[in-house]
Amino acid sequence: MDEPPEQVPELHPERTTHPFADLTQEPGAAPVKRARTKRKLNVPYARAGDPVPVVTPKGDLRRHAAIDYDLNPQSTHWVVLALKSATPGLHFLTHQYRREWLRPDVIAGLAVAAYLIPQVMAYTAIVRVPPVYGLYTALVALVVYALMGSSRILSVGPESTIALLAGTAIAGLAPDPGAIVALSAAMSLLVGGWLLLARLFRLGVMADLLSQPLLVGYLAGAAVLMVVGQLGKLTGTSVDGESIIAQARSFLDVVGATHLTTLYVALGTAAFIFVLHWIKPSWPGALLAVAGATIASALLDLEAKGVAVVGSVPNGLPLPQWPAVTMDQLQALLLPALSVAVLAYSDNMLGARAFPAPEIPGERPSERAVDPQVELVALGGVHVAVGAFGGFPVSSSGSRTALALSAGAKSQVYSLVAAGCVLAVLLVAGPLMAKLPQAALGAVVLYAATKLVKGGEFRRMWRFRKREVLLALVTLVGTIVLGLIVGIGVAIAISLLEMAQRLARPRDAVLGRVPDLPGMHDTADYPSAETLPGLIIYRYEAPLFFANVGDLRRRVQRVVDKEFAGYPDAPPRWFLFNVEATTEVDVTACDGLRDLYADLAAQGVRLGLVRLRQDLYIPLRKAGVMKLIGDDMVFPTLPVAEEAYVAWARAHPAPPPPTLAPVTEDEE
Repeated sequence: MDEPPEQVPELHPERTTHPFADLTQEPGAAPVKRARTKRKLNVPYARAGDPVPVVTPKGDLRRHAAIDYDLNPQSTHWVVLALKSATPGLHFLTHQYRREWLRPDVIAGLAVAAYLIPQVMAYTAIVRVPPVYGLYTALVALVVYALMGSSRILSVGPESTIALLAGTAIAGLAPDPGAIVALSAAMSLLVGGWLLLARLFRLGVMADLLSQPLLVGYLAGAAVLMVVGQLGKLTGTSVDGESIIAQARSFLDVVGATHLTTLYVALGTAAFIFVLHWIKPSWPGALLAVAGATIASALLDLEAKGVAVVGSVPNGLPLPQWPAVTMDQLQALLLPALSVAVLAYSDNMLGARAFPAPEIPGERPSERAVDPQVELVALGGVHVAVGAFGGFPVSSSGSRTALALSAGAKSQVYSLVAAGCVLAVLLVAGPLMAKLPQAALGAVVLYAATKLVKGGEFRRMWRFRKREVLLALVTLVGTIVLGLIVGIGVAIAISLLEMAQRLARPRDAVLGRVPDLPGMHDTADYPSAETLPGLIIYRYEAPLFFANVGDLRRRVQRVVDKEFAGYPDAPPRWFLFNVEATTEVDVTACDGLRDLYADLAAQGVRLGLVRLRQDLYIPLRKAGVMKLIGDDMVFPTLPVAEEAYVAWARAHPAPPPPTLAPVTEDEE
């Protein structure tokens, strides 16, 4: 048998070797037999017994085995894909959970449960539903969000502000106290519907309006609200009022009647938590403090001495049911439910950003980020489930989340543990909570509030830009004085105004060459920058729209006037607008560019565009701007524009400046 050739034969019509023969065939090996096919190909197949060419890579490079690239993956049913995308929490718990997290998650869950159970029972008084429905709401919200939420640490459940909004909206619609439960459940269903509708239209982008200064100010304001809301529990007095100002005035009126034993319990519990956290930060200080306060209350019979305790907790499990409400009541709840949905989602996203999940070694920061669109589905699913079990609207709780983090929580398993505790209370453990002092709970809230004030962030923003601190302070004051809803609204409005101000009055630059530095740069940054006589290359660093096109025209004219005054012997002839930073343009801006062209033409200056993209060229062409400027004054790069100007200037020499006749003595 003939030896195989050493070189691959050239492709030509007489070739009889298959072009895709086994290139890893060793020299001297048996020839490869390939079956002929009736399919007509451009290149004929090899005949049986033909020699097979071998390609031997040069150097040390050797071929390795091909892997399975899964080019034709097996399709997954859409139901499975939808379920997976709707339950990121479940996917994380079943695929990425680590066994060593179980102990800290259990401890954090117990600590959160000890704080949550009496807290949510207190919130039912705001909505005016029986206390057991607060436990129902917490149980369902904790479990559903643990499965559907994208945050590994956020605690979702009853929250005071949302409860207050819901209670206010329901108050005028429920003459019968028994109908309040049905109305609160119906509102939860409506909130869930609004959130899922927002996801359908991908409105999670509104979470991007919550800037870092807004977040810092909001958390500080929420901390103040939390502390003021606990003053009555800490002092054993009765503090009334819905706003913080009303509560502060009420507290000042009754502070003289402070119950000293209650105050001692609160101060002792708070001191225990702070000292233990300072000495042993890994220990569950809040849980130990609450347990100790409960034991002390039982042994010393603090209730008989005037210290308020949680009292009896009702037993029973919820059953799903459709709320019995009329169509008129549903219509009356539509707009209040929308406001609750907006605030609950904003609060949820603020909490998710304020409390990032603990870092996993090797994990990218983006993998810990909370997806705004997924959170719409998660929070919507939570409200639908809560409404089905007779609960009231919920949101994330900054205090419970901070408490969970301080107790060492690693994942939403702590929420499942807390839900298990709620379930146990509903079934058998209610009497164990009866002796828990309310003052001890107020101390836990006080400790959690201190975790919300981020003084380091205020200092960082002060060093970065003073306006950021101003925005944070406005948010803080607005949250305290006007309430969470109006405070957040004012802060978002200020953020939008600040952004609009930056777009309406952006940075600009005249570009020039700097010796020994490639490229073109802002002449204001380099005193040694140089420009070509008669050529101005200008950059405006913002989209062009109705609010800034007038500013553009004024700045351009100022630059041209400076050039005329600075170089009267070489006045400007070309004005090239570098539009690389101009990402958008509206019809008002197009009209402004037409006016700019006319202003420059009246001064003998030609207007051109540099680095014009297709998505900007199309609207300019439709508006007639390109017809004025002409394609010959559009350049892809700055060097090309400079070369074009040099060539044009040589072909069109500038007329000499007019000379003035000398003034004679007679003329004087």
